[in-house]
Amino acid sequence: MSISGGVHLALVRGREIGCSAVQLFVKSSNQWKARKLSGDEIALFKREKRNFRSGYILAHSSYLINTASPDSAILEKSRKGLLEEYLRCATLGIPYLVLHPGSHRGAGEEAGIRTIAESLDLIFSETRGKRTKILLETTAGQGDTIGHSFEQLAAIIDLIKHKKRVGVCYDTCHSFAAGYDMRTGIAYRATFKSFDSILGLDMLKAFHLNDSLKPLGGRIDRHTHIGKGELGLKSFELLLNDGRFSNLPMILETPKGPDMKEDIENLAILRGLRKKRRRKVKGA
Repeated sequence: MSISGGVHLALVRGREIGCSAVQLFVKSSNQWKARKLSGDEIALFKREKRNFRSGYILAHSSYLINTASPDSAILEKSRKGLLEEYLRCATLGIPYLVLHPGSHRGAGEEAGIRTIAESLDLIFSETRGKRTKILLETTAGQGDTIGHSFEQLAAIIDLIKHKKRVGVCYDTCHSFAAGYDMRTGIAYRATFKSFDSILGLDMLKAFHLNDSLKPLGGRIDRHTHIGKGELGLKSFELLLNDGRFSNLPMILETPKGPDMKEDIENLAILRGLRKKRRRKVKGA
């Protein structure tokens, strides 16, 4: 949801169209600098926050941030930018900050993974006692991006000293583009069995629900509306009726206009896929 006019308005906009969970940026997503939040802005946000279930508000980090960068200047900006956004989340009482792990820009996967872990530990060492968790988002694997395999995410987390302060946000479009299928019961069970064996389902804290314009394993990140892409409705039906995930926030990142009618339509489709009684997927 847009924060135009004030961060609290993201929650107002979400509530107006029937959202039970909302994701927002805590500052401009395409600028490094941001003015300080006023006391009134913080108070308004916390007032609106009471209308949402605990744990169902997420922030997304700026797309400028690259905590894997081999460029020292970019890395320093990224770390400072992430720290600022983390502190904003802590001030606003937002429990999760979703982060694209980053791109190694030719330095190699191993170096990138190590740099990401070091970056996160620097943030955590400067924010002791804060409760916001950073969620590493699964990525599509375009270019030199890290996070497109469960093994890469596990390698990052394994190097982090403050492991209890991280989790994973599973993006359906990204993971499908990276090669993780969920279009049939067999494929769905295999994907989350793999996630569980490599990362553990307890690390999974949120979902981004996006269909994919591009095919399985294409390594191209192109979101589209629910049921209008390569994932199809069956994928989301399986996910929404998996009792293991019934208490996790699920966020739409599909294209939309200012009237948000597309969000309303996508929400209706997703809610229509839910059975009256959630059940555990057989064999999961």
